[in-house]
Amino acid sequence: MATLLLASMLMLNDANLYYEVHGVDGPPLLLVAGLASDVSSWQTVLPVLSEHFRVIIVDNRGIGRSLPEDAPVSVDLMADDCAALIDHLGYGPVHVLGHSMGGFTALSLAAHYPEKVRKVVIAASGEKSSSRNTLLFSDLADRYGKGDDPAGFFRTVFYWIFSPAFFEDEGTVKGAVEFALSYPFPQAPVSFRNQVNAIAAFDGRGLARSVKVPALVLAGTEDLLFPAAAGRELAEKFPRGKYLAIEGAAHSIHAEKPKEFAEAVLSFLKEGDNP
Repeated sequence: MATLLLASMLMLNDANLYYEVHGVDGPPLLLVAGLASDVSSWQTVLPVLSEHFRVIIVDNRGIGRSLPEDAPVSVDLMADDCAALIDHLGYGPVHVLGHSMGGFTALSLAAHYPEKVRKVVIAASGEKSSSRNTLLFSDLADRYGKGDDPAGFFRTVFYWIFSPAFFEDEGTVKGAVEFALSYPFPQAPVSFRNQVNAIAAFDGRGLARSVKVPALVLAGTEDLLFPAAAGRELAEKFPRGKYLAIEGAAHSIHAEKPKEFAEAVLSFLKEGDNP
């Protein structure tokens, strides 16, 4: 179980960000969640990562315990938020790990605030989203806004982010739906829509070439939203990029394959450290 050192709010001009700090007195590692995800999304890998790093997790603007729910959202704004949080904590440069939309944010942060980033890991993401994803996420936002059949909504999301193997265990699927339904900090429909629009608007093509720090791109071989080929393509654009595909994982790599995910992150971040 991860050791919680601090839980607090960072007050910004247009939003208040909830964040937590976990772990040992080691190198700082900032985790940035994706669409419809907050600090709870890291629970599968937080215990392992916090044994090696001072781990910072944050609710992106408008979601979880961050306020207000209708805060303006863009990828670059979220990168600005991360930079402000790093400064607020007095850390830097930090390792940064972003998943999906959080991968966009990590890319923007590394490109626009190079002095604040030591190494960057981008998981299940790319330089921009696809037209299919834009339509899919917009349809999901419409459905979420109606509020009918919430269990069916979450199952539909799971079809896209988990591999076929996930659905072979009926108890696992039921448990995931029950967790989503009972979560005490549900995302407001306006926040979900704002994040969907932020993903659609982001175009990070060209940013990777400007990132001079070591970068790792992690992909799931069964990811339907950001195929492994997109991850490999992104990795090749970083001057110091590496690529790793995790077999049997779909979009939510750290939920389906937490051991393999954590091992890959630890190996990369510790590479080159002095004994």
